[in-house]
Amino acid sequence: MNIRILAAFAVAALVAACGAQKETAATTTGAGATAAPSGPVPGSEQDFVQNVGDRIYFDFDRSTLRPEAKETLDRQSAWLEKYPQVKVQVAGNCDERGTEEYNLALGQRRADADRDYVVAKGVSAARMTTISYGKDRPVALGSTPEAWAQNRNAITSVQ
Repeated sequence: MNIRILAAFAVAALVAACGAQKETAATTTGAGATAAPSGPVPGSEQDFVQNVGDRIYFDFDRSTLRPEAKETLDRQSAWLEKYPQVKVQVAGNCDERGTEEYNLALGQRRADADRDYVVAKGVSAARMTTISYGKDRPVALGSTPEAWAQNRNAITSVQ
């Protein structure tokens, strides 16, 4: 029985030592050490979402760009200029109110407004596609003013 307890302690110590070695190796920054990458890969969708912002919001029944939306689109334009090989899709969305047909048309106007602004900043229109999902892809569930506000958007995705 003492041998089993001793073996269990030996296995536990071995596992703990392996875990400590991995932790030490990951945090070592001396000569010859390679640092683990931090943050998203430059030019990736994660980079775009985290460092630029992938969505803008609209007022009820509108497709005109708000000042804060223009700020986001300015950052998107600069990012797209930095990564000329990247293509994007802009999806226009609406809240649940209104008919399917009306919301599809409004979502398309929102996506087009987003694209047109970025193109006016110098990004090639050939790198951008648009689509409208109308009210079919809500990001927030519920029938509240807060949910509606979150669902009135245009989302840019790296393709």
